[in-house]
Amino acid sequence: MATRHVVQMSGGIGSFWAAKRVAAQHGTDNLVLLFADTLVEDEDLYRFMNDASAHLGVAPTIVQDGRTPFEVFFDVKWLGNSRLAPCSKHLKQVPCRKWMTDHCDPANTIAYVGFDHAETRRLPGTVNGWSPWRVEFPMRSEPHWSKDRMLDECRALSIAVPRLNELGYEHNNCGGLCVRAGREQWLLTLEVFPARYAYAEELEEKFRATHDKNVAILTETVAGVKYPLTLAELRRRYEAGLVRRRKKVRQARLFDTAAAGC
Repeated sequence: MATRHVVQMSGGIGSFWAAKRVAAQHGTDNLVLLFADTLVEDEDLYRFMNDASAHLGVAPTIVQDGRTPFEVFFDVKWLGNSRLAPCSKHLKQVPCRKWMTDHCDPANTIAYVGFDHAETRRLPGTVNGWSPWRVEFPMRSEPHWSKDRMLDECRALSIAVPRLNELGYEHNNCGGLCVRAGREQWLLTLEVFPARYAYAEELEEKFRATHDKNVAILTETVAGVKYPLTLAELRRRYEAGLVRRRKKVRQARLFDTAAAGC
């Protein structure tokens, strides 16, 4: 039986290029582009997914839990944060694993994830999480590309890169509301998507009130002690001029050397 090649498509640039490398090596007859929809993605992610899948000649296979991240937080009574994000488990891992269980024999299936050579720390958990399926990471093989290189190579194919990347986001996921992201990304969302920030702020406050807990998505450390930092407080400090985002300018260098991302 032919080996099935299942790329975990996140809507990000890394997973697209992982799929490109898999297609170049194995063809597309047994290629699956598996996408888990969290229902809070940026509208442009779907455009990019459609453009990427059309370029590869493979329609995406879409799975979903049916809940949003905050709906998961309320259901499991845990507010997601950089340390523990139940949304990732329930909205991505569980639906994808169910699809794999229903459609893929571990004996003749390889799963692919778009981590690059700068994401070594994420590998063990991913390999263990996908067991008994074999997992490979095409973007960790040579040539090693930085994320800027991947974006430039995408433009060279006449595929518009994801809008979030153009705006300065490192990842094209959850519409800029990823609870694993840090303070800098939340400040970016406050600047460019204030309505989205307000949505997350309102639900964070509702969670705190519902469960009567002093918890927050973000934290800050003062005199060596870590405290919750609510989105409401971060916004107030921003509006008062007490905090500013360190603006990162992405250098648009076509086909830069891999050394830039090492």
